[in-house]
Amino acid sequence: MTATAERAALRPFRIEIPDAALADLRARILHTRWPERETVDDESQGPRLATVQELARYWAEEYDWRRCEARLNTYPGYLTEIDGLDIHFLHVRSQHEDALPIVLCHGWPGSVVALLKVIEPLTEPAAHGGRAEDAFHVVVPSMPGYGFSGKPAAPGWGPDHVGRAWAELMQRLGYDRYVAQGGDWGAIVVDLMAAQEVPGLAGIHTNMACVVPAEIDRLFQQNVVGAADALRHLPAGLSEEERAACAQLDFTWKHVTYALQQGSRPQTLTGLADSPVFLAAWLIDLEAKGLALISRAFAGGEEPLTRDDVLDNVTLFWLTNTGVSAARMYAENSFSFFGVKGVRLPVAVSVFPDELYLAPRSWAEQGYPNLVHYHRLPAGGHFPAWEQPASYVDEVRTGLRSLR
Repeated sequence: MTATAERAALRPFRIEIPDAALADLRARILHTRWPERETVDDESQGPRLATVQELARYWAEEYDWRRCEARLNTYPGYLTEIDGLDIHFLHVRSQHEDALPIVLCHGWPGSVVALLKVIEPLTEPAAHGGRAEDAFHVVVPSMPGYGFSGKPAAPGWGPDHVGRAWAELMQRLGYDRYVAQGGDWGAIVVDLMAAQEVPGLAGIHTNMACVVPAEIDRLFQQNVVGAADALRHLPAGLSEEERAACAQLDFTWKHVTYALQQGSRPQTLTGLADSPVFLAAWLIDLEAKGLALISRAFAGGEEPLTRDDVLDNVTLFWLTNTGVSAARMYAENSFSFFGVKGVRLPVAVSVFPDELYLAPRSWAEQGYPNLVHYHRLPAGGHFPAWEQPASYVDEVRTGLRSLR
């Protein structure tokens, strides 16, 4: 085998975390030095002390990583080198040979863990309320710097590069025609794959539509600290639905301090590699509705995400020491988060009510001229595959059905 062929080979990969790493994690949690309580009675200053302390208690006393590890290892896992970097991915083929290949693209602070609930319903739909003809062959890669993928040692791995790498991965797996799905960073990745019209890509499904018109997108990017008062300078003629989306964008842009830090000074976050409790607090404070959901879960509420769901993801970040390397994706990015990318391929859009902003149909039709599906859901947030897997699966099946 040549050196090139050896690098491109698909190497089986099994997760086996040493007991010593788990013992070290527990010891670090137990030795956390705590700050004082917040000075407000809400989450406007971030995760409440009581939430984080209960998370830490459960993590140290009750949580079982081996359960998550065993679940991950039930799916075929591999490593393959693409552009000099090892990429970890799960590859689960359906028993239906005519299944449609799909690559599922996670975001931050997600991981392959946040997509595990949908693998079996997508690959074997008849066993999960669907039809055999809706089956998918599922590929779930870990983004560079996330999970068990390699960590870039030099600049250049922005979302456009990730998209090209996923196209190479799908070709390497023998899929000459496939679809892609994404949310958060994954939504930007699949949009860029479609804009690049990478070989084999037939269309995409997104649960975070990148369709904000350029004039409006610029207003909010200039308004991060609120000084520009973007809502007073919106273009005339917007519908009520479009104005509501602008209000949501205004709130989002003023509350993305994690993105500003990770985009400008990710290396300052060295504590993410040293303190598991700091890592957990940082990862759960993505956006207001998600934090509220997680806080209720750790307060004992019955929520779409369980305490184990949350800690499976956080523990993966800790054990792979990827808090800082994952953050660098923000520093690598040169594209608008929500702006139009120039996609001409078929696109299916699912709008979940607790998303960062609710993309109006009018913007979706403008931003995706080949829109094949648009649906607003009654429940779900920024990570629907994790929070509302049944709805997510139904949307992927329905939205991409015309591309089979």
